[in-house]
Amino acid sequence: MSSPINYAKLFGFESVAAAGIFAALYAPLTVWFFLLLIRHRSYVVFTLVIFCQIRFVAFIIRAILAGSKTAAENLDLFIAGEVLFSVGFFGLLYGAYGLVMDRLMRSRIFFHLGLSTGVALGIVGIVETSNNTSSTIGSVFRKVSVIIFVVLTVLQAYQTVNLVIAERRGTSFGARHGALIFMLIAILLLLREIFIVATIGSTAQQNNEHLWYPLVALPELLCIILYAVPGLIPPKRSDIYNLPK
Repeated sequence: MSSPINYAKLFGFESVAAAGIFAALYAPLTVWFFLLLIRHRSYVVFTLVIFCQIRFVAFIIRAILAGSKTAAENLDLFIAGEVLFSVGFFGLLYGAYGLVMDRLMRSRIFFHLGLSTGVALGIVGIVETSNNTSSTIGSVFRKVSVIIFVVLTVLQAYQTVNLVIAERRGTSFGARHGALIFMLIAILLLLREIFIVATIGSTAQQNNEHLWYPLVALPELLCIILYAVPGLIPPKRSDIYNLPK
């Protein structure tokens, strides 16, 4: 009888403290955006609330996997954690794109479709490769999902540049400051995606915590902190994505 597989050790989950710290940092951010959602009632803020909740749970699962041998041998728990980390990026990227589009007033239908496709392919790929590490289909789906998110991240960065150019023509200091914050968010998102693409062929390198935390987890956290800057998200929205009151 073969011995159980320690998935945390296999995929490089080592630090309980780091995962616990990130979970603790996401807890107040979840509360902050939930309170903001009560006032704003928009899908952008809603997705940021979901993102914070997903990351909070995902880091708790990661801490459990890293700290408990029994939990680390639970394939379902491992898959749940990986799916949450994959799906969570949807909310972060949509928040950046949605807020920029609110100011540029352009359609988001194709961006929505791209995000949905990337999320779906990512989930299928994770499940396939977790059950069979040599699964060709799972590997292809994960790579396609990453490529989709890279393209959408570049698009978001491009739209942010347009926003910076447009708002620099005005005299509002707040508008100029907001555009620069969006640019910083775009840079952080691109940093995350560049690392994911650069290590797509090496699971060990991509899951190396000495690289994963500063190049994936930290940029995400800094982005969500920037979203929390007072005044960055407008108090009222007039587009069709308002949630009903």
